[in-house]
Amino acid sequence: MSTDRQAEPAAAEEPAAEASPADADQNRPAEARAAEPQAEPDAPAAADADAAQGSGDPGAEPPVSGRGGEGEGPAGPETDAETEAEAETEAETDAETEAEAEAEDTAERAAEAQASPALSEAQAELAAQKVERERIARRKAEREAPVEAGAKLSGKAADLLAAVRAVESGAKPSAVYFDEAPTAPRRPAAAPAAPPAARPAAPAPVAAPAPSADTVEGVRAVLARGGAPEALAGPAAAALGEDAAGQLTENPWRLLSLPAVRPAQADGFARALLGPEAGPGDERRTTVLVGWLLTQAGLKGHTALEAPVLEKALAQYGVPDPAEALEQAIGEGSVLVFHEPLGPPAGEDAEADKAAAQPVRVLVGLEGAAMAEESLADGLARLAAGTFDAAGDWERAAGSAPSPSAGELIRAVAGHGLVTHTGGEAARAEPVALAAAARELGLRVCVAAHAPGGGPDPVTVAGLLSGAEGPGRDADGQFALDLLVVLDAPQLDVETAAALVESVPDGARLVLSGDPFVLGSAGAGRVFADVLAARTCPQLVSRTPDPGPLGELVSGVGIGELNQVDAPGKEVVIVPVKDAGEAVHRAVQLVAESVPRAFGIPADGVQVITPGHGGSAGTRALNAALKERLNPGPGRFGGFDPGDRVVHVPSAGRALAARVVSADAEGLHLDRAGARIIVPKELVESQVRHGWAVTAHQAVGTRWPAVVVVLPGDAAQALSRDWVYTAFGRGERHLSVVHGVDQALPHAVAEVPAKPRTTRLTGLLTALATAGAQPE
Repeated sequence: MSTDRQAEPAAAEEPAAEASPADADQNRPAEARAAEPQAEPDAPAAADADAAQGSGDPGAEPPVSGRGGEGEGPAGPETDAETEAEAETEAETDAETEAEAEAEDTAERAAEAQASPALSEAQAELAAQKVERERIARRKAEREAPVEAGAKLSGKAADLLAAVRAVESGAKPSAVYFDEAPTAPRRPAAAPAAPPAARPAAPAPVAAPAPSADTVEGVRAVLARGGAPEALAGPAAAALGEDAAGQLTENPWRLLSLPAVRPAQADGFARALLGPEAGPGDERRTTVLVGWLLTQAGLKGHTALEAPVLEKALAQYGVPDPAEALEQAIGEGSVLVFHEPLGPPAGEDAEADKAAAQPVRVLVGLEGAAMAEESLADGLARLAAGTFDAAGDWERAAGSAPSPSAGELIRAVAGHGLVTHTGGEAARAEPVALAAAARELGLRVCVAAHAPGGGPDPVTVAGLLSGAEGPGRDADGQFALDLLVVLDAPQLDVETAAALVESVPDGARLVLSGDPFVLGSAGAGRVFADVLAARTCPQLVSRTPDPGPLGELVSGVGIGELNQVDAPGKEVVIVPVKDAGEAVHRAVQLVAESVPRAFGIPADGVQVITPGHGGSAGTRALNAALKERLNPGPGRFGGFDPGDRVVHVPSAGRALAARVVSADAEGLHLDRAGARIIVPKELVESQVRHGWAVTAHQAVGTRWPAVVVVLPGDAAQALSRDWVYTAFGRGERHLSVVHGVDQALPHAVAEVPAKPRTTRLTGLLTALATAGAQPE
């Protein structure tokens, strides 16, 4: 692996020392780590964080933010002081900063409607819950008076200042405006050769009606009585509905329905409204708190939590009897409880003692995630049960496949309704070959990817579901296709996957394909990993290696090895830096000068990837420096100028590359791969970010000719094997690593695997497969 201490990969005449990222900095003193908090800034106690990681539970401790695992969500619970610190600090880890930005950016948007298919497998469990609820009711009658109330507000709105900042997302600068006739861009993007063909617009989702003025005013009055900022009135009314004022009066902790509000803030609000009776053991508080903790866990990727983990989290929030509080929430039906068997079932000769003989783990989850996971399991089992006659035409297609692995995939799909396929970037050609063979056989085929340009067809999973892309739906609402191939399957969360699988008709085939080593979905669940773990359908593993030095490097990272690779063409270059300021300088130099000069790749073909949004070398700092160099301007359109490279985030987990064209009274006009879109001006601040530098979570599913990965010293604790694998694998021809983390990089690759998620899908699929295999 090449090391370039002058940040000049073009200088082929200057021999560069061979090195790996692990030893690139051994010849210089180790730099001091940044003082900002990194790993667990909002953990109630460090001991609890250590216990959660060392106990073997699934990284699911809700009050401990950590990295949040694959595709993380907002950071975990925190004290008031920690909330203030989080609002002020700029040195976040990738998971925490990705989450913080999403929480700030989406606080005023309505929550996305959760899928609500019929719950097919929960009836037996609900019957068992009924017995449990009767016992809970008896215990409620013996319940003692609430314990001493928690802390009160310290000054008007003091406990909610961070919430206000998150809800308002900061004040816009005075120079922000939208012109009817903007001036010409300094460096306008090249216009497409021909305007794209018009496509019927996707049906707009049915939005919840805006709360009435009277409702907002009523909420504002209640907030004023509790000392809460009036800015929360609109979001609270939208979240709680027309009876929002009454709900907050009766149960002030319902304020936790707002994404920006934390338990300590809701406690202060409740104390101001209810007085001394607003104790930490109040049933109203504990019931809301259980739901809030599960919601936070969902934002970190979990679809459920083990009961002991949830009880521990409740205890950290001062709940005097966590087990009782959890039983209360279950009894009221606000959460569901599941008993998942561990290990093989007890022998049939011990039927009477089977329940006692077989160990189980008790999981607790919210209804929406539970229903989505149940529906997804049913749909996958339905497709897996389909069998097909592998006619000779399929065998001929397999025989003429471009590679042996592609032929194996074609043979598997010929006779099965559900197939999984795993492999690296080079293996993406195999499902593409399958699709081509199926089309030649007369099948209706669709290949959908996570991001635009990720597959042979311009079809994304989101576009397919909305109807904006793909084959459309038949009269029954099913996709009009015979074979659906989903690339980037690790990016499927349970909600998206359930909606997708429900739309695949009986008699059709589904192929889930992806690289199991990349970062997982932004939403809850680990769908692809769970399907692989269940082993209830054929699994094809590609034998096609990723080529060249980059392929060799990334393949090694996937198995926990950071190898030194021979890169004679400077395909991989290491640029050691001493501090974050030098990291930003070197990154700009690489994008604007070195890579274009060495490889003929324009700056627009070079993508910068860094672990977090904040910090001295996060996406904000890097984008500011890159904009100043590549497209300087006053930011006259909500902080953007024509020609700016941006990322459009229409919903959580979707980051779409685009370029600013202009702006007017309607909003910001973007060019996204030749398609013109308009982002309403009220959504620009929350949905559009500069895009010269992104996080690995935003980059997953997309590749660029060249990538510059920036690893400043304060990012050390944000690194994990799946993060490094994803970031390093985004480059097609060249990778530069701006290296300032010393031995943290090889440590992350060798010893920090992806953080597990607590899910139920593997168990559900296994149970369905076992039940289907039993004779009737």
